[in-house]
Amino acid sequence: MALKAVKKGWSPETWVSLRPFGLGLQKPNNFFEVFRALAENADNLEYAWRILQDGVCDGCALGTSGLRDWTIEGIHLCNIRLRLLRLNTMGPLDIEQLADVERLRSKSSAELRALGRLPYPMRRRRGEPGFTRISWDEALDRIAWKLCKTPPEKMGFYLTSRGTPNETYYVVQKAVRALGSNNIDNAARICHSPSTVALKASLGVAATTCSYRDLIGTDLVVFFGSNPAVNQPVMMKYLYYAKKAGTRVVCVNPYLEPAMQHYWIPSDPESALFGTRITDHFFRVQPGGDSAFIAGTLKHLIEQDCLHHSFIAEHTRGFEEVKAQVLATSWEELEQLSGVSRAEMLEFALLLAKAEKAVLVWSMGITQHASGEDTVQSIINLGLARGYLGREGSGLMPIRGHSGVQGGAEMGAYASVFPGGVPINPETAAALAQQWGFPVPPQPGLTVTEMLEGSLEVLWSVGGNFLETLPNPAQAEAHLAQVPLRVHQDIVLSSQMLVEPAEEVILLPTTTRYEIPGGCTETSTERRVIFSPEIPGPRIAEARWEGQVFQEIVARMCKPELSQKVRFADTAAVRSEIAQVVPLYDGIQHLGQKGDAFQYGGPHLCPDGVCPTPDGRAQFRPVKLPANPVPEGAFRLVTRRGKQFNSMVHEATDPINGAPRDAVLMDVSDLQKLGLKPGQRIWLHNAFGTLPVTVFPADVFPGSVQVHWPEGNVLLDPKLRSRQAKIPAYKEVYVYIHTQPPPQSPHSNAAAAG
Repeated sequence: MALKAVKKGWSPETWVSLRPFGLGLQKPNNFFEVFRALAENADNLEYAWRILQDGVCDGCALGTSGLRDWTIEGIHLCNIRLRLLRLNTMGPLDIEQLADVERLRSKSSAELRALGRLPYPMRRRRGEPGFTRISWDEALDRIAWKLCKTPPEKMGFYLTSRGTPNETYYVVQKAVRALGSNNIDNAARICHSPSTVALKASLGVAATTCSYRDLIGTDLVVFFGSNPAVNQPVMMKYLYYAKKAGTRVVCVNPYLEPAMQHYWIPSDPESALFGTRITDHFFRVQPGGDSAFIAGTLKHLIEQDCLHHSFIAEHTRGFEEVKAQVLATSWEELEQLSGVSRAEMLEFALLLAKAEKAVLVWSMGITQHASGEDTVQSIINLGLARGYLGREGSGLMPIRGHSGVQGGAEMGAYASVFPGGVPINPETAAALAQQWGFPVPPQPGLTVTEMLEGSLEVLWSVGGNFLETLPNPAQAEAHLAQVPLRVHQDIVLSSQMLVEPAEEVILLPTTTRYEIPGGCTETSTERRVIFSPEIPGPRIAEARWEGQVFQEIVARMCKPELSQKVRFADTAAVRSEIAQVVPLYDGIQHLGQKGDAFQYGGPHLCPDGVCPTPDGRAQFRPVKLPANPVPEGAFRLVTRRGKQFNSMVHEATDPINGAPRDAVLMDVSDLQKLGLKPGQRIWLHNAFGTLPVTVFPADVFPGSVQVHWPEGNVLLDPKLRSRQAKIPAYKEVYVYIHTQPPPQSPHSNAAAAG
C-alpha cells in the first residue's frame, strides 16, 4: 500500500490558534532569525548568500544542497543554519587579544567565538602569559618532533562533527594509523554510538534503514527521547506535511516538549499563521524507563496477537527468547520501571497494531544512558515484531544532530572500527594494510574519555571543546593540563585552548567546509552522500584544511615511501580512494558539482526484510531492564538542550518554553511537595558537584528534574558509561535539592529530606 497523499488546501483541524502568527504565545520568532542573520553578516552579505544558496548545510544532519533537499518541495532553511552562518563569514581576530589569556578567561564561549577566526598558527609554552604567532613550518616541525618521540599508545586524536566532511575524517584517520595508532575518536562517540552497536549487531547495518520521505504519509511516526523541534527544525516541516497526509505522531519522553505539541513553520503560510498541532499522543516515561515501557508494549502486542507473524518467521531469529523474557516480566515491574501504567502501554500497543506502516525515531534521550545499547535494542525488537523494516513508510531512524556525524565512523575516524565500520582485529588490520600498503595497528584504540584518562603525551583536537562536552569539566580541565603537547585545530577560539600548558599548546587555524579546495562531501541521517562545493569568497590567508595538515605531518615523520601513501593530490583523489576502501560509498568518486548526491543502500536498507547478516535475518535480542534505583529524597536528573547547537549556546532564554539557562525544570507536584516557588533559587547537589539553579515549573516526570547541557555536566558521573559504546551517561544521575548552598554531605539539609 502506497504512502497516503498530502491533503491539498488548508487543514483547520491541525491549527494551534486563531491568533495570527501565534502572537502573544511562547514560541520562537523564526522571522526574527532571518533579520538577525542579515544584520550579523552585513559585512560579508554576498558571501553569506552564496554559502546558503550553493553550500551543504553545516548544521544538523538532514542534509541540503543549497536551499533545497530531496524530501519536500520548497525552501529548506532553519534558524540553526542561520545562527551558524557567522562562523563562516567572520574575519580574523586580533592576535593581540591572545597575548594574555587571563583577560579571556571570564569570557563565555559565545564571546570567544565572536572575537573572530584564528588567523595564524600560535604557540604558548608553560609559564608564558599568552600565545605568540609562529610560522606553519615551525608549528608542524614542533608537532612532528614531539610525535616522533611519542609511543603510538600515548598519542590521541579527536575530531568534532560540526561541519567536518567525509574527506577530512578519512585522511586524518589514515594518517593517524600510518603513525601506528588507533587512538582516534569523534563526536559520534557521545551521540549515537549505542545505536551503531545495536543496529550492527541486529541488522548488519549501522544507519537509519529508511528515508525522510517515509515520514510523510506513513501511518505512525514515534519519537523516543528525541526533540527535532530544537535539534533538527526542518523535520518539523516534514511533520507538517505528514500531518496533512493523515500520519499520527507519538512522543515518548520524560518531558512534554512544547514544540513537539505545536509548532509554527515559517516557510508555509498556513502553519506560519495558525501553527500546527504535531503530537497526537504523548507518553511521559520515567527517565531511563523506555526499555520497560517498550517491553510492556511488546507484551501487550503478544497477548493481543498483534504481531507481524510472517515477517518474524521469514526474516528474523531469536523472537521466542525475547517473547519468553517479556511474558515472564510482571506488569508491576514494568509499571514501576517505566513510570507508565499498564493501560497506557496498551494504548501505545493498539496504536502500533493499527499502523501497518510506521517509522520509529530516536535520539540522545535513548542513547546517553549506561544501558543505551539495550534501549536501542528494545526499539529494534519492537520494530521487528511489527515488521517495520525494509519497506516504504517503515523504518528505524536514529536521527543525527550534526552534519558530519554519520560519516565520522563510516570513514573510520573511530577508536573501535576501521573505514566502513569494520571492527578492529588482526584479520581486518591485515586486510586494510594490504589495501593501503603499510602496517595498520590491529588492536582497538582509546575512546575520547579514555584518552583524557590515559596519560597522553600528545593530544590533537580538531574542533570540539572537552570542557563543555564531557562530564565533570573540572576533571576534564585537569586532564588537559597534564598533556605535554596539546594541538587545537579550529576556526575560532574555545575555552579548552586557554587551559594552562603542561609544556606546550599549539593553535592551528583551519578552513570551514566551504573553503576546502575542490569541495567536499557529507553524509546525512538518511545515508545521502552530498557534495558541497568550494564557495568563492574571502579567505583567512593562513587557514589550512585539516587533511592537508595531517598529510604534511606524516611527510615530516615518515619515510617517503610511506608518506606518499598518505598523500592525495586533491579531495577528488580522497573520494576515489574512499570508494575503493568503503564499498558502501561506491559512487562518491563521481561527486564533484553542486547537487551531486547519492543515497547508499537506496531508499531502504534491508529491502523486503533481507538483512546483510550471515543468514539474511534480523536478530531479536533479549534486553535486561535497567533498575537504576534512586535513594530516598533524591531526584533523577536529565540534561537537555535549549536554544543552542550542540554545546554552542545561542540564547540565554529558550524561546520555546521560556526557560533561562540556569533553570531546573520540575513538575508542579514536586514543587508543592517541597514548598518551592517558581523563580526560587535552589541548589542541586550530589557526589560530583553543585549547580545553583532557578525553579521552573514544567511538565516533566514527577521525581525527576532537567537542567541545560553543558551547564549540568558538573553533576555527572565521569566514570558512568555504556558497556559497549562507552558513551557517557549524560541522562543518568541523581541529585538532592537544597534551599541553601549545600554542605559537603550530598543530602544534609536537603529540601527533599525535609
